[in-house]
Amino acid sequence: MLYQVLYKHMGPQGWWPADTKIEIMLGAILVQNTNWRNAAYAIESLKLNTSLEPQKILNLEIEVLQKIIRSSGFYKSKAQTIHALLSWLEQFDFDYEAINEHFQENLRKSLLSIKGIGSETADVLIVYIFDGIEFIPDSYTRRIYYKLGYDHTMSYEKLKKHIDLPDSFTNQDANEFHALLDNFGKEYFNGSGPHKVDFLEKYFVR
Repeated sequence: MLYQVLYKHMGPQGWWPADTKIEIMLGAILVQNTNWRNAAYAIESLKLNTSLEPQKILNLEIEVLQKIIRSSGFYKSKAQTIHALLSWLEQFDFDYEAINEHFQENLRKSLLSIKGIGSETADVLIVYIFDGIEFIPDSYTRRIYYKLGYDHTMSYEKLKKHIDLPDSFTNQDANEFHALLDNFGKEYFNGSGPHKVDFLEKYFVR
């Protein structure tokens, strides 16, 4: 399986790069349609202004929040999404276990109902916040699967429907698989080096 091949090649990735679940959620929103460096600048700015305390973020005027996260781009819509997600979590006192128990198999649907939360962000939250198991076919993952010869790689939802994770998959497996695919995609499609070409030829030629 691709997961085992990548894990053997790259080892554990130690994702998500954050200290708290709040930081993971903010990063998942702020990195949309930009690179991680721009998102990281916005997170650091939020740390300076709010210590990433949810209530402090919610208490900010929306215009102030927009200014703080401006480096991430699309800052107006992202500020609205941050506010909507934190307000939703606040209803459950930020008790992630209670949220899991309340929504169970409807958690993804409930996350998608939050303004600004799309399929990829919902899946990231399920895996990295709520300890669930989801396949996350982000843009790098779809490009890798295209190289493998798979169909349905132009659409997040279509590829997701056509890839079944093993029944034995754990949350840690889902975590590592997404991290491995994303990091390999960054290295292969944006990097250089003969080992990347050799690896692609060995495993990914159709």
